[in-house]
Amino acid sequence: MAHAAQIKIPATYMRGGTSKGVFFSLKDLPEAAQVPGPARDALLLRVIGSPDPYDKQIDGMGGATSSTSKTVILSKSIKAAHDVDYLFGQVSIDKPFVDWSGNCGNLSAAVGSFAVSNGLVDASRIPHNGVAVVRVWQANIGKTIIAHVPITNGEVQETGDFELDGVTFPAAEVQIEFLDPAADEEGGGGSMFPTGNLVDDLEVPGVGTFKATMINAGIPTIFVNAEDLGYKGTELQGAINGDPKALLMFETIRAYGALRMGLIANIDEAAKRQHTPKVAFVAKPADYVSSSGKAIAAGDVDLLVRALSMGKLHHAMMGTAAVAIGTAAAITGTLVNLAAGGIERNAVRFGHPSGTLRVGAEASLVNGEWTVNKAIMSRSARVLMEGFVRVPGDSF
Repeated sequence: MAHAAQIKIPATYMRGGTSKGVFFSLKDLPEAAQVPGPARDALLLRVIGSPDPYDKQIDGMGGATSSTSKTVILSKSIKAAHDVDYLFGQVSIDKPFVDWSGNCGNLSAAVGSFAVSNGLVDASRIPHNGVAVVRVWQANIGKTIIAHVPITNGEVQETGDFELDGVTFPAAEVQIEFLDPAADEEGGGGSMFPTGNLVDDLEVPGVGTFKATMINAGIPTIFVNAEDLGYKGTELQGAINGDPKALLMFETIRAYGALRMGLIANIDEAAKRQHTPKVAFVAKPADYVSSSGKAIAAGDVDLLVRALSMGKLHHAMMGTAAVAIGTAAAITGTLVNLAAGGIERNAVRFGHPSGTLRVGAEASLVNGEWTVNKAIMSRSARVLMEGFVRVPGDSF
């Protein structure tokens, strides 16, 4: 019996922040996958190695976690005053679908580097030595990201001494600005606080009723107090991911929060929207030991945050969730702000399972609506491998 031969597609495997994924130039994809639809999704699923009932993604490029089951498609921007269009696909590990509903803030740090190295940024905008300011259009959610990419001798500088908790080795610092992170220019608009409140009572059938801050900044996120769930906010992955009852509870909270935020029309839709919203729990500062064994003192942070992604506790913090944290911290009265002391602030340092992260944001109340001009954080990025990824020719 004859079988279709494998085909090879130009691709780059990159780390961005505390995530990694397979990056493609749109023009390099097979013709059928150059447009949104079943062929593109099927191709990316096969590249990553999903769906995998073993939850290992052995037969693909994925690493069997939400942080490593990611794909990026880039092209020269068709948007005025932008350099590159950035489309992110979160690939489900055990189910046959790709979630296009949100951005990956961590991989945003690698987009500028890829764009410069692959000719997607006009040469006149790249200094021989200095910093290239890459204007990124985040196509999933219609938002602008500015990446400050270090350049040495006309090439992207990837090595350096910037350390990022959750990443083993140091690298060059890449500053990322998320402009108008609560705006949704192409997604139909919507308030930063979809319910109109800074804090709501979120009723979750079979689980309980919790105080919740539901915010759409960076990525739709549901914040709850750790103590209301029986946690301290110092938990590491094992305490949550090894507890099926806890995971079911968080998924149920996420589903009913999504319904309350207007992201889904009925509760059953939550299963097909795994990437958004995120759910996170917050607590006041406390001493703990990070997953790497590093001691984090209560005085090192303003608050503690633990967040779940694709049904599991994240090993560090999603970049987009960090934007939500920074934004909520800047608005007096949210659960995030209250955990951080309840004071006005334009930056916050929070503790996560791998260590700490600082994010800045400035919020203001305009005509009764909260707005944030931008959120800023530093990440790093590095090419891990480049060449071709191979997939069976009949897989899409």
